[in-house]
Amino acid sequence: MFVERDINYNKKTGTIEVVVGSMFSGKTEELIRRLKRAIIAKQKVEIFKPVIDVRYSETEIISHDENSIRSTPIENSANILLLASDVDVIGIDEAQFFDNGLIEVVTKLANNGIRVIAAGLDMDFKGLPFGPIPGLMAIADHVTKVHAICVRCGNIAQFSHRLSEKEQLVLLGEKDNYEPLCRTCYRGANNAT
Repeated sequence: MFVERDINYNKKTGTIEVVVGSMFSGKTEELIRRLKRAIIAKQKVEIFKPVIDVRYSETEIISHDENSIRSTPIENSANILLLASDVDVIGIDEAQFFDNGLIEVVTKLANNGIRVIAAGLDMDFKGLPFGPIPGLMAIADHVTKVHAICVRCGNIAQFSHRLSEKEQLVLLGEKDNYEPLCRTCYRGANNAT
């Protein structure tokens, strides 16, 4: 027997979407595409990126294909909660550069009915999980993994191979510092057994 309960069918439901992949795989392009569709739907959108990402612009996120959208650079994930009031959708680019508090921030936003879309590298140049991305993928409602094309053999690429000998984890760069490689070419480039 069906018992009707007090169900609010008009309640706004939040979601967490995570777009991951290697460098040059189209993560930012996909993030911008989803955010622009939300804007077309007349939703209130707020976009954030880490303050350290000034490769193309200080106040925009810009894809390698030069598509862009306005964003707010922030120091840490807690600032998102302070700056995101009365919004429907929040976009977060280069999520791997944020602190692990991003996982709790994103959860709070989604629990408050906000659609959150985060994009970032799932692995660092050593092929290891990067920053808060694994935690975001674990709590996500939807995960999209995009792939680049291996510049050495043409297969699907999922690794961001660093071309320089620099060992620091965060090294902002483009094609001068990184190339997308498949597993086989990445292992060969790193002399892995």
